[in-house]
Amino acid sequence: MSDELKTSPLHERHVALGAKLADFGGWQMPIEYPGGGVLREHTAVRERVGIFDVSHLGKALVRGEGAADFVNSCFTNDLRKIAPPKAQYTMCLDDASAGVVDDLIQYLKSDDEVFLVPNAANTAEVVRRMQEKAPEGLEITDQHSEFGIIAIQGPKAPEVVEALGLPTDLDYMSFGVAQWEGREVIVLRSGYTGEKGFELVPRWDDTPALWDALVEAMKPYDGLPCGLGARDTLRTEMGYPLHGNELSMKITPNMARAGWAVGRNKDAFWGKEALAAQKEAGGYRLTWGLKATGRGIPRAHCEVKNADGTVVGEVTSGTMSPTLKVGIAIALMDRGTQEGDEVVIDVRGRELPAVVVKPPFVQTEVD
Repeated sequence: MSDELKTSPLHERHVALGAKLADFGGWQMPIEYPGGGVLREHTAVRERVGIFDVSHLGKALVRGEGAADFVNSCFTNDLRKIAPPKAQYTMCLDDASAGVVDDLIQYLKSDDEVFLVPNAANTAEVVRRMQEKAPEGLEITDQHSEFGIIAIQGPKAPEVVEALGLPTDLDYMSFGVAQWEGREVIVLRSGYTGEKGFELVPRWDDTPALWDALVEAMKPYDGLPCGLGARDTLRTEMGYPLHGNELSMKITPNMARAGWAVGRNKDAFWGKEALAAQKEAGGYRLTWGLKATGRGIPRAHCEVKNADGTVVGEVTSGTMSPTLKVGIAIALMDRGTQEGDEVVIDVRGRELPAVVVKPPFVQTEVD
C-alpha cells in the first residue's frame, strides 16, 4: 500500500478485523472481511443488516447568504423541489461537454447552508469549481476529514439505529441532527443498496465509538461489517450508477438515463446547454441492464455483440449477482436496443450469452 493513501477514522477497526484493504479514490478502505467475504456480507444486507464505513466520501459546506440558490445554479437537480431538512441526489457537469464531473448528495439545511457529499476522488475538483464561480461573501469549505460516514443497510437497519436512540421516523432522503451520548450526529434516511437504510454523519473523532455501538446493536440480528465489495454488488443489482463507470466525463446524464435528476426547467446549471444540445442531436448510446443466460461473469469494458456479431455496446459494470446466482451487467448500448434482445458479451474471448433487461435486477421492499 502506498504511504500516500489516506485512511478513515475506522482504519484501526478494519485492520483489527483482518479486512482486505484497497485503494478507493486515494483512500485505503476495506473490500471485504474474513469469514465469508463479499457473498456473506451481501446476503446479510439483503436479509438482515450490515454496516459500511464510507468515510472516504467527501464532505463540503456552502454557507452564506444565497447559498442554496448558488448551489442550485451549479448542479443539475432542482433544490427548489425540496425544503429543509431534505437531501437530494444531483450531478456536477462540465459546462462545455455536459460530462459528469461527479454525482453527489446535497443536504439542504437552510437557504444559506448546504452540506455536500461528493465522491472521494472528486471532492477537491467539485470544491475548486464552486470556489471559482462563487460570489463574494459565500464560503465554500472542504470538510473531507472533519466527518466520518457510516451506512447502516438492510431490513433490520431501523431497529439497529433505534437501539442507539437515534431517530428512524424519517421520510426517504430526509435528515435530522441528533445527539448520541452527547455527540452530534446527522441521520439521513438513504442508502446505496436498495434496502432500508440510514447514513450517519458523526464528527471524525466520534466515528470509532459510534461504529462500536452499531456493531454491538446489530448482534441480535446477526448483522455484519461490510466492505466496499458488497456495496458494489448490492448497487449493481439495483442498477445504481457508479461514477467512473456509469457516469463520467464521457458519459452524460442523457446516456445514463439520469434525466430524473436534471432540473431541465431551471434557469441555469453547469452543462445545461450542452446537455440539451446532445439530447436534441440524439444518436448517443443508452444504459441498459444485461442478464447472463449462460455461465460467466461480465466485467467492465467487455464488448457486447448482437446476433450478427456486430459490436453494439460496452459493459460499464459487471458482476456475479449473489442474489440471482447469475452474471449481471450494466452496459452502454447502441440506439435500437430493445428489452428482451439476445446479445453476447465478449468475456476475454469467450462468448457469454445474455438478454437485455431494465434494472433493477432484484426487487426490494424499501418504503
